[in-house]
Amino acid sequence: MLHWRLSAAILLSCACLASAQPQPQPQPPPAHPIVLHAARLLEIDTGRMLAPGEILVRGDRLEEVGGSVAHPAGAEIIDLGDRTLLPGLIDAHVHLFLHPGAEDLQTVQESVPQRTLVAVSAARDDLMAGFTAERDMGTEGAGSADTAVRNAINQGLFPGPRLRISGNAVDILGGHEDANDFNPEQRVLSNATRANNAAELIEVIRQQFKEGSDFVKIYQTGHDVFEAGRFLTPYQYTEAEMTAAVREARRVGKSVAVHATGEPGALYAVRAGVVSIDHGYQLGDETMQLMRDKTIFVVPTFTISEYFAEHAPTAAQQGFEKQMMGYHEREFRKQLAANVPVAMGSDVGPFPHGTQAREFVLMVQFGMSPLAALQAGTLNGAKVLGWQGQIGALKPGYLADVIAVPGDPLRDISAVQKVAFVMKGGVVYKR
Repeated sequence: MLHWRLSAAILLSCACLASAQPQPQPQPPPAHPIVLHAARLLEIDTGRMLAPGEILVRGDRLEEVGGSVAHPAGAEIIDLGDRTLLPGLIDAHVHLFLHPGAEDLQTVQESVPQRTLVAVSAARDDLMAGFTAERDMGTEGAGSADTAVRNAINQGLFPGPRLRISGNAVDILGGHEDANDFNPEQRVLSNATRANNAAELIEVIRQQFKEGSDFVKIYQTGHDVFEAGRFLTPYQYTEAEMTAAVREARRVGKSVAVHATGEPGALYAVRAGVVSIDHGYQLGDETMQLMRDKTIFVVPTFTISEYFAEHAPTAAQQGFEKQMMGYHEREFRKQLAANVPVAMGSDVGPFPHGTQAREFVLMVQFGMSPLAALQAGTLNGAKVLGWQGQIGALKPGYLADVIAVPGDPLRDISAVQKVAFVMKGGVVYKR
């Protein structure tokens, strides 16, 4: 592992040399066709389980999918045995630049180059766990370093998921990630980029797009308070300010996603037309109706709450986290009853990368069927990332992002925590 990390550091440094240097190319798929065979294959959109299941892969695309497919001359046959073939998983809320530990301190004590190498390792761990595409929801103070990580993965410098990246999240003065708990005389930098009004939002968004971001991540609510059974969280941007941000992103064909735990901030963001409400502990009736009507996704991020509850530094903090998680579960069941679209997102980073398939287990525990949870982490994730019709399903013409899990995940969703095979773009990364 140390050898790999040193190699990644050297390769990443090489990527920064003058453009006259030869540029690395993505790892090409094999020249020969590949046939994947397994006991089962899940048609993710219909829920139909084929037994057996086969896929013909040619280059970086799926050519044929079914109970049996053509076996061209010279094809490599990969028999995966008593496993189920699934589309590559999609996590719509990750933090590649974070790792377990004191989050506020690691962003202060660790340099951006060091954190970039952490992100390199995290991306690999996530891919090996079956996540072939992800949305990085803010570098937490590392600026546009995720642009370099995304580009290096695309260039074949090291393995990782397909990425949509946001650079720094955007926040107000004194907002959710503005280093509020430090001595102000120390001038500790915010983990987000500050914008206090619509004009500043537009300026920050344009700068982030210049630096390579694919979408905008905005902190719309916080600091959260739970008192006497009531959940309260102040909004950070007005509806008019959110509308200005969404309009600016749409001008260049991009989207806005928000950290929004409750009302009225979530309603302002939904009225403005964001692509997702991430966390969504508490959503009002109008918000849920608009999300259903506009196909705006809630990304619940249960796993991070469970991790914080299990690793709380004090009994009081543990009690708060458990209370919040119980509240979130009850509210999530209301969201499901209201047919709010759901996309899988784990908030991985503060807990170990490569373990976030736990999110599927919790989504089922809190009211989703196994099929709906898998659709949230495939079909719906593809929509959130803007790659619908390209990934998220096993269909001819789609990119060859395929995983295999033991047994039948429709009967035991925890199977997705035991990914045995990973292919991305026709290249086998784990078998």
